[in-house]
Amino acid sequence: MLRITHGRLWMLALLGALVALFAVACGGDDDDDETPSATGTGEATSTSAATETATSTGGGKLTLYSGRSESLVQPIIDEFEKASGIEVEVKYGSTSELAALLLEEGSRSPADVYFAQDAGGLGAVAAAGLLADLPEDLLDKVDPKYRADNGQWIGISARARVIVYNPDLVPEADVPNSVHDLTDPKWNGKIGWAPTNASFQAFVTALIELEGKDAARQWLEDMKANGVREYGNNRDIVQAVANGEIELGLVNHYYLWGFIKDQGEGFKARNHYTAPNDPGSLVNVAGVGILKSSKNQEAALKLIEFLLSEQAQKYFAEETFEYPLIPGVEPDARIKPLGEIDPPDLDLSNLDDLEGTLELLRSTGVLQ
Repeated sequence: MLRITHGRLWMLALLGALVALFAVACGGDDDDDETPSATGTGEATSTSAATETATSTGGGKLTLYSGRSESLVQPIIDEFEKASGIEVEVKYGSTSELAALLLEEGSRSPADVYFAQDAGGLGAVAAAGLLADLPEDLLDKVDPKYRADNGQWIGISARARVIVYNPDLVPEADVPNSVHDLTDPKWNGKIGWAPTNASFQAFVTALIELEGKDAARQWLEDMKANGVREYGNNRDIVQAVANGEIELGLVNHYYLWGFIKDQGEGFKARNHYTAPNDPGSLVNVAGVGILKSSKNQEAALKLIEFLLSEQAQKYFAEETFEYPLIPGVEPDARIKPLGEIDPPDLDLSNLDDLEGTLELLRSTGVLQ
């Protein structure tokens, strides 16, 4: 007779939740469309810094499961291969899809490193006991709030939630300073969101964590009643704002800068950061963890060290318009510095309740 332990039931439930998340989010997961530029990201710049941070090991192989899109991260992975002599085989997919796969594979997984677009995916895999502890000297490269409390994953780059607005239609002084103000009737039919988007779902998870499920439910219902318009992803929202279809949108900060890179400063959209501690200015991370079952731990560590090198951090700052996470590397000068954002006080490790967020989004009719 097959005996299913309580732990096994929990694992099956989590796996089911992640598969369900993939089913609703695969069309709008950030990194499914996350080349912020309308025409694609640039190439990584090869410099001697790569050799300094990832000296050749004389070869070897790694398997990377990447929830970040190929157009975003393959250029910097190529640079790591050149610098280290380590071959990296990358399996691309959405963060939630790959998290579900890792849970299914367990200790049999061929993956050495998991690169997720958000802390929620990393937290779910860590909660299943699949990630190894990272060394302290590596963890110390990044502010503690951008890494796991248990030391099993570390942020590589950060992104902030913002309200994107059309300055021809809404003066910045009139843009709401809280996401709660978006339910005011004066914004009826003038706001866009992307419910199938993983970053939006992480924001809702944060809202639940910060204010409770009842408050999050009320906000979602009030937004629906106020005629919020649904889009497939962040880029569609930013374009709709610039086109004047809507006046405001809930997105990640860096999409705007990809459009400006392609179309110039005349592009009719700008970012607005909400008030201190407001959920609307949530800062989340893309990050990595090493699988406990990896047979290539040393090479895996070299990859993470490289992703936290000056070269790679400049790549994320200059090519994808994200926030670098190591001291001494600054974001694009036009972007509000990370240190000047006052996001809500939240442990990013707590953004792993994917099932609870999906249940809420479905029960409110935000997701079908």
